[in-house]
Amino acid sequence: MRRSSFLVRIICIGVLLHIYVGFRIIPDLPIDTAARWLAALWLVLSCLLIPLGMLARTIERQPLGDRLAWIGLLAMGFFSSLLVLTFVRDLAMASLLTVDAIWPHAIPLSVWRTDSAAAVPLLALLSTAVGLFNARRRARVVTIEVPIDDLPPALDGFTIVQISDIHVGPTIKRRYVDAIVDAVNRLKPDLIAVTGDVVDGSVPQLRDHTRPLSRLSARHGAFLVTGNHEYYAGADAWIDEFRRLGLHVLLNEHVVVEHEGARAVIAGVTDYSAAHFDPAHRSDPAAALAGAPGDILIKVLLAHQPRSAEAAAEAGFTLQLSGHTHGGQFFPWNFFVRFQQPFTAGLARLNGLWVYTSRGTGYWGPPKRLGAPSEITRLRLVPGEVS
Repeated sequence: MRRSSFLVRIICIGVLLHIYVGFRIIPDLPIDTAARWLAALWLVLSCLLIPLGMLARTIERQPLGDRLAWIGLLAMGFFSSLLVLTFVRDLAMASLLTVDAIWPHAIPLSVWRTDSAAAVPLLALLSTAVGLFNARRRARVVTIEVPIDDLPPALDGFTIVQISDIHVGPTIKRRYVDAIVDAVNRLKPDLIAVTGDVVDGSVPQLRDHTRPLSRLSARHGAFLVTGNHEYYAGADAWIDEFRRLGLHVLLNEHVVVEHEGARAVIAGVTDYSAAHFDPAHRSDPAAALAGAPGDILIKVLLAHQPRSAEAAAEAGFTLQLSGHTHGGQFFPWNFFVRFQQPFTAGLARLNGLWVYTSRGTGYWGPPKRLGAPSEITRLRLVPGEVS
């Protein structure tokens, strides 16, 4: 009941935003009456297609569900840009009206009004096309050097390849995952970290499409932690499936990795919000480190959400690898991520803890990325200052 009520509120807000765009853009478009009616019809269809695209994963019949998801999610991405550009246009027109009030007839307002109205849908269409291209191409490899104080010489150059937030689901399938796995394996990492939100759907729906993850290959193996979307889709079933694929799932626990005579702790926590779904899965960085040998200086934590960083720093971790934010995925949502998470993307420092936040290797919702490219992250440990 609570979920359906939330969905109704979201749909109502969406309808109001569509009405706003319609009243602000359509009357000023340099088109005839028939074309204006078609533009209004598109906005009505968009109101229907967007929620349908979000709910399409619940449709058992395939490929119908996936096709509806594609249509609805593309409509969502287009309308998102349309809404932002409409708002920007209103701010610009308000500024021009202010100038005109001070210096009458200094600006041809009627020309600005029609030209800007025409530019809004054209720019929204262009950003959607560019964003689609960016989202659908294979994530690029980003190399990050992490300076670690008192790094044992044997761990100098130790390489962790991180993938995160693939979101296998209605629009991301086996071929997309295959390309990611091939790219990761070509890097020949010492260790692979999969930091959650691998899937957007149930095991029966997506088992065939996650199968390429079984090919992930690294000297010390591939480790995985749960993200919030695993809990939406049934975390216990997916944990069993990931283990069947040969991934080492870390649920508030750790392993000790020995590399060229040196040792490091690799720990993982359940998603920051996991307790809302299963109290037994409450995320706990301190518990993940419990029982670890006290003489091991290098302690790496896999934690889906950057919000785990404060507890990780208190527990004494050296490096935390996270995802979840997608770097905002596309403008302007990157500005809003920081209201929920302490870090949006990249390498940051919190007290004695390094935190790397991946922009994600796939995408969620609209197949669209602008200003926040997807990534496969190659992290190399290098010596910091000697104490």
